[in-house]
Amino acid sequence: MIFKPVSKQPGFTEFVILIAFIISLVALSIDAMLPALPLIAADLNFTDPNDSHFIISMLFVGMAFGQMIFGPMSDSTGRKPAIIGGILIFMIGSLISYFANSMDDMMIGRFLQGLGASGPRIVSVALVRDRYEGRQMARVMSFVMTIFILVPVFAPAVGQLILLLSDWRSIFGLFLLLSLSTLVWFGLRQPETLMVEKRSRFSFRKMLRDSKTIALIPVASGYTLTMGFLFGAFLGYLSSAQLIFQIQYQLGDLFAVYFGVLAASIGFAALVNAKLVIRFGMRRLSFIAMTMIALLSTPFYLLAMFFQGHPPLWLLMAYLLLVFFFLGILFGNLNALAMEPLGRMAGLGSALIGSVSTLISVVFGAFIADAYDGTVIPLVMGFAVLSIICLITMHFTEQRAKRFSG
Repeated sequence: MIFKPVSKQPGFTEFVILIAFIISLVALSIDAMLPALPLIAADLNFTDPNDSHFIISMLFVGMAFGQMIFGPMSDSTGRKPAIIGGILIFMIGSLISYFANSMDDMMIGRFLQGLGASGPRIVSVALVRDRYEGRQMARVMSFVMTIFILVPVFAPAVGQLILLLSDWRSIFGLFLLLSLSTLVWFGLRQPETLMVEKRSRFSFRKMLRDSKTIALIPVASGYTLTMGFLFGAFLGYLSSAQLIFQIQYQLGDLFAVYFGVLAASIGFAALVNAKLVIRFGMRRLSFIAMTMIALLSTPFYLLAMFFQGHPPLWLLMAYLLLVFFFLGILFGNLNALAMEPLGRMAGLGSALIGSVSTLISVVFGAFIADAYDGTVIPLVMGFAVLSIICLITMHFTEQRAKRFSG
């Protein structure tokens, strides 16, 4: 039934909600797990409790590899089979994680979850690109990101509630239920957006050739690197947030509330961006937002040093709320900027952009998480240094783009 042909496109509102719901599988599988990380580490006998951040990192590793599979697959078989196949693999990974009895079992399950989630995550962007382009695409992605960010607002609280009523394995049961619902909804309501005559026959040689072509496009490659550096800082936050709030600041169950408030800041910014991007454009907004993150993070790093890595909670929250607001401006715009020149290579391009940026972010995010020493200094330093690197990368990207077009 889920493969039954559908001819009528869903309306704008349903389309945005459906795409956001599909992409939200990734956010849910990250954020609902955060309150359970110490319990999983203890139950599965992790050698070092701080290694629990690998439960987050391994999901992104799976995503990085999966995107290189599902992107080209979507260009040759269509968007719909790639998304459906990804959801099925995600469900298998959820089952393995549910029955995990060791750290190795959990890592395999999480890798498969990431591998599967990469299909819906990356191909959905190409599906949006099939229907929209330019600033309209950025507008759609901003609305999608607004709904997407609502998941991190509530997901940790959902995970915390499940832990109060049951155990951490039930969280993976929730993943199974929601992914099955998403599979049925998408299969019944969303038609194929890449018609047969526009599909390209899969060829490894052609994939390498097209990959080289994409890599040589300054805007695509430059903003891919920028996304990787920026998301590396954010992944460092995701991997260390539970330690910072629950242990360093001893917030206990209130961790979900603080995490949700910060996530709401990103969602609010994405909503604001949907209004501003039509008027001011993606590039101008991106440069302003990135500059603000650098200007906020550099002095706050010195302030964190003054407080020996433990600034007052209200001051840390004020800093993170502002930084995450500007992150919300950047997330949709940077991806749209990287995708804009790719046209019919949207499937492979989306895969390359997602895979490369994710691998970069995993490296920097794991480095920041491993550097956690009971203070916020590694996290703030990560945002300060990486935002400056992003600004430099964006500047040279635009300079190369002018020479490329000239």
